[in-house]
Amino acid sequence: MADKGLEEVPEGQIESNYDEVTDSFDSMDLKPELLRGVYAYGFERPSAIQQRAIMPVIKGSDVIAQAQSGTGKTATFSISALQKIDSNLKACQALILAPTRELAQQIQKVVVAIGDFMQVECHACIGGTNVRDDMKALQDGPQVVVGTPGRVHDMIQRRVLKTDNMKMFILDEADEMLSRGFTEQIYDIFQLLPQSTQVVLLSATMPQDVLEVTTKFMRDPVRILVKKAELTLEGIKQFYIAVEKEEWKLDTLSDLYETVTITQAVIFCNTRRKVDWLTDKMREANFTVSSMHGEMPQKERDSIMQDFRQGSSRVLISTDVWARGIDVQQVSLVINYDLPTNRENYIHRIGRSGRFGRKGVAINFVTSDDVRILRDIELYYSTQIDEMPMNVADLLS
Repeated sequence: MADKGLEEVPEGQIESNYDEVTDSFDSMDLKPELLRGVYAYGFERPSAIQQRAIMPVIKGSDVIAQAQSGTGKTATFSISALQKIDSNLKACQALILAPTRELAQQIQKVVVAIGDFMQVECHACIGGTNVRDDMKALQDGPQVVVGTPGRVHDMIQRRVLKTDNMKMFILDEADEMLSRGFTEQIYDIFQLLPQSTQVVLLSATMPQDVLEVTTKFMRDPVRILVKKAELTLEGIKQFYIAVEKEEWKLDTLSDLYETVTITQAVIFCNTRRKVDWLTDKMREANFTVSSMHGEMPQKERDSIMQDFRQGSSRVLISTDVWARGIDVQQVSLVINYDLPTNRENYIHRIGRSGRFGRKGVAINFVTSDDVRILRDIELYYSTQIDEMPMNVADLLS
């Protein structure tokens, strides 16, 4: 039977071997103070991935969950980890790795918020911050540590992040993390964890390197696939604007600017040079924009994120560093100034707008060279991207 199944699994996808669904948080038998935190955070009922993955994780299985961005993965593993840790034990019991500092910080905020009534400490252990401060925070024994692989590995090697009480190791956005070249550090961290550590891996796609991690470090994992068809493009209206030449994109964006600022918008470019260039051009034309990319100092990235979250900056120009997992409630418009170079990132980018079933609009600038890429994206996501109508402002308000 197993062999037959193998032929049918599309490339980059796992085959589910688990289909139990728990459709309310009340039926999950969570600690009362955790359940309070879940409802206080604003969740009403579990999303598709939460209905399937929280229970097997709580029961102690190794779990591979495949689902796109914006489907509630962060809360899936945050709730599971909080359920399993002993809040009276001042030692790291759950370690969560993420590919970018912003995502690690955001996960930390979610864990702290959901664990609000539990007296749980959660520390973000990320590059670009003061090593001494990190060491001090880790010595206090936070029960959950969220971090980026380089800094976490460093702290374990310095014996400041102690792994003796580790129960869970969670890899978020595993495909992205391994493609950023963190494979060796992740393998090294694995080797330093107790044999009994439960491994939970979340990934939007399942390329070869992710599958290797699953075979090397996971014991008979529960595999859960939330299919693309069930995901995130509903509720997001997608349009394109034909821009004959690259040089004309700037004028097109300027014409759209009034429409854009009705709401909060993120504009994606493919390179940091382009982000800097576009930011300068927009400011020269007296448009207010902020920008962010991976080469900026951490402090600057933090304050830009904060301004954007609070709504004091309304238009953010960014590279894909921002595309994964970052949730700002008010974003209802995403503009792809450049179409993404890999089609997986398309859903991550435009999923910024319609998160958790909220409505959103995505506008793609398409030059004649890009038409093929756009068609490819439409086929890949079985979706239709229409030419932008005149009344796009009405769709946003």
